[in-house]
Amino acid sequence: MALTTREPPYLVPTPKPEPPPAVIITPCDPWPRPYFLSDGLRRVAPYHYTYNTNCKQRWRGRGILEIFQDEFRDRPVEYYQEAIASGAIHLNGKPVPAPTTTVKNGDIISHTLHRHEPPVTGTAIGVVHEDNDMLVIDKPAGVPVHPAGRYNYNSVIEILRAERGHQWNPLPCNRLDRLTSGVMFIAKHRAAADELTKQIMGRTVRKEYIARVKGEFPDGDIVCEQPILQISPKLGLNRVRANGKEARTVFRRLAYFPAAVEGKEGYSIVCALPLTGRTHQIRVHLQFLGHPITNDPIYSNRSVFGPALGRSSATDSDDEDIITRLSRMGKDEVADAVAYHDEMVEDYNKKKAEKMTGEKCAVCGTELYSDPGGHELGIYLHARRYACSEGNWGYETAMPPWAVGPGGEEVGIPPEDDLVARVEGIKLGTQGGEMTKPTTSDTAQVEKTKVEEGHDAVP
Repeated sequence: MALTTREPPYLVPTPKPEPPPAVIITPCDPWPRPYFLSDGLRRVAPYHYTYNTNCKQRWRGRGILEIFQDEFRDRPVEYYQEAIASGAIHLNGKPVPAPTTTVKNGDIISHTLHRHEPPVTGTAIGVVHEDNDMLVIDKPAGVPVHPAGRYNYNSVIEILRAERGHQWNPLPCNRLDRLTSGVMFIAKHRAAADELTKQIMGRTVRKEYIARVKGEFPDGDIVCEQPILQISPKLGLNRVRANGKEARTVFRRLAYFPAAVEGKEGYSIVCALPLTGRTHQIRVHLQFLGHPITNDPIYSNRSVFGPALGRSSATDSDDEDIITRLSRMGKDEVADAVAYHDEMVEDYNKKKAEKMTGEKCAVCGTELYSDPGGHELGIYLHARRYACSEGNWGYETAMPPWAVGPGGEEVGIPPEDDLVARVEGIKLGTQGGEMTKPTTSDTAQVEKTKVEEGHDAVP
């Protein structure tokens, strides 16, 4: 399918800071969206936003300052004292009489913040296909799908709404990590969303990803069937574990480029076919195989996983150390994309890849971050093609710009028929963790590989 892009007529000149509104509006929802472009980044001018929270059971009978101090630790208690005194915090739509005012069942707490969103790439969202039911897009790397954490208007959902009108309600049918680019399906109505979601959940949709990985990935078809377990919900960290969820990915090397400098490591361009849909499945399986994505801020991070980068690791002996090291990555260290991972929440969500500039916002006094570097806005993982297994539809993008050799050498991809044969053959021919030669195609030559805990997948 031809790839098109939309011009961004919704962009506005850089707005000037405005003082807080005299009366809290719940929630504040500026329109048009306060986007502007500069230095190749899409920025959101700081804006006031009101969070509304219903009284939780554990808050009943407690003072409002005590609640903020214990439950919302991203700011010091002095901030909340001032917010109560200035009227930035309301109780049931009215100013709070005193910091010791108790909260009762049914109360609504409102907190108005001057919100500062991180910038994202200025690359436009590409349109692969569009009809009355579905919008198929090429999602840029570095943009979260849904508002989450510090990201709100800088999300795929809100950017599309800004392009098409406030009343338009985009319904994503597949989710890509914030750092991942490629094919995404945005339904235009609930029936279309339900139909495609049913196909994806029923595993009747073939997915093809392209990745750039460390070292010389082995030739032939490599199958990794290691189960995956989330070991830290707080950090969104997943690892291979025997008690994890079933996961299966087929890999094939498309090209290998040795390092031009002696002592340096070359890289491979790999095609990945996930047969299940676990979070971070491709990234975790590549790490287990000893060939993590070259710029993966988590699974290719030696300061977190050590020199071996988690190769063949399937035990929990070092989990606590890894979680501790990962949690320390943050705003006071050298900028690292690990803190840009959109799954990291709570305390870690406050520690982003940008470093603190030492400056403060003139309106709210919030400490300001520096801009993220280009290497912090995405990883070398791209959803290139999604297709119906029955052949009713298929959509693809061009190869990503980083899937080339050091001299710009182009990388070819297997013919579609070969990909189909490999996937169908692997589904039928894999038993007990060992991949056997498929019977569905004589052209699909498969390397016999066994992936077990403690063993390399590399022959």
